[in-house]
Amino acid sequence: MIVVRTYEGQRVGVLGMGRSGLAAAGALQAGGAELVCWDDSPEGRTAGTDAGFSVRDLTREREWEGIAALIVSPGIPHLYPAPHPVIERAMMAGIPVDNDIGLFFREMAAWEPGLDDVGDGDPSIVCVTGSNGKSTTSALIHHILNGAGRDAQLGGNIGVGVLDLDYPTSQDTIVLELSSYQTDLARNLAPDIAVFLNLSDDHLDRHAGRGGYFAAKSRLFEAGAPDRVVIGVEEPEGRYLANRLEGAAEKIIRVGGRDGWTVSMKKSFLTERQNGKQTGSFDLRNAPALRGAHNGQNACAAWAACRLMGLGPKQIEAGLVSFAGLPHRLEWIAEIDGVTYVNDSKATNADAAEKALLSYDNIHWIAGGRPKEGGIAPLLPLMDRVKNTYLIGEAQQSFAAQLGDIAHILCDTLENAIAKAAAAAQPGDTILLAPACASFDQFASFEARGEAFREVVTAMNV
Repeated sequence: MIVVRTYEGQRVGVLGMGRSGLAAAGALQAGGAELVCWDDSPEGRTAGTDAGFSVRDLTREREWEGIAALIVSPGIPHLYPAPHPVIERAMMAGIPVDNDIGLFFREMAAWEPGLDDVGDGDPSIVCVTGSNGKSTTSALIHHILNGAGRDAQLGGNIGVGVLDLDYPTSQDTIVLELSSYQTDLARNLAPDIAVFLNLSDDHLDRHAGRGGYFAAKSRLFEAGAPDRVVIGVEEPEGRYLANRLEGAAEKIIRVGGRDGWTVSMKKSFLTERQNGKQTGSFDLRNAPALRGAHNGQNACAAWAACRLMGLGPKQIEAGLVSFAGLPHRLEWIAEIDGVTYVNDSKATNADAAEKALLSYDNIHWIAGGRPKEGGIAPLLPLMDRVKNTYLIGEAQQSFAAQLGDIAHILCDTLENAIAKAAAAAQPGDTILLAPACASFDQFASFEARGEAFREVVTAMNV
């Protein structure tokens, strides 16, 4: 645990008793803060009480006396579509509102070496953000660093919550995946290396449109002012951000760019160039877990970040080859009677599902769940790769309307969709779960949805 000592002796409110809220409360309490915790749900309040925290109703005025700060879980809106009443109360009173990421960087600003720390510097912090691919890129950077003999930890929006990480030594590198919900509210952001992958329409209600969404992402680069950055420049926002950072950041590597220091993909080859001179090249066909054009971008970004940390091409290549991939991200589950089953439950929007569809041919596509703005309309040009679409969840009627005369079946549930797809598939086909939707209509998370897919397919393969 990273103990947060910077609120020692002060009264701090914590709103939300999910993973990040419980971790923040534990870190603050261990650092000597007096806590007032609250969650709107009875389950959350029970979780807080069971963890030993004082749970008091922060919607009541009497609980606010002496509160120095309010720490908010990332899923709770603070501005759009409407601020939570507790957050609005704090802002009206001029009480600083922060989150676990802000607490982490606040504590790292006061970092001190332990008694057994023999290093002569501070821990390095690498932060990765973007609409798609940030989990894979973060995990890949972490994997490459560990393979190269570096001490690295991985957390944030992936795996371990940021305050549940071990307190770092001067030799450590901390790799953080950060969502827009996390960067938007954090009062402190100070990465040594920041990575921006891409931008596509997502979470638009939370950020009042694409501009607000991009502004939340770009805070990592403007508020944090990292001196080394990796920027994907395939969208106009990335090109704008790279231009803004020119002259401000010490080193910029453009992913997909042509000028300066770049890392880009052409067919299966990753190529690094500095001022027009090739300084590294790798055939990504030698990295089986990084299939697809989107993973090409992820590999380029990870390569660039590791180069900024001083690793050589051969060290990075070894990590790319040995990377096993992540669960629920184009995860190969089984081959049954010549049919391949792939779990990409993490494809929660159309842009992510597009990348999955572009990775295979002869697809039986399972899609649906809680729909996002625009649905699957952008994917219709890819239907020549799809033999049939099996629709589930809340989105099935609206997706069926968008598909029109294109082959599709209403299946209601994931289990039913798998059964129908398996009955129709022929050797050489791929049954692909890439929902293009949130999971919350039928599952607690995209992980739970992916696990359900795995369980059904595994049972078929017994």
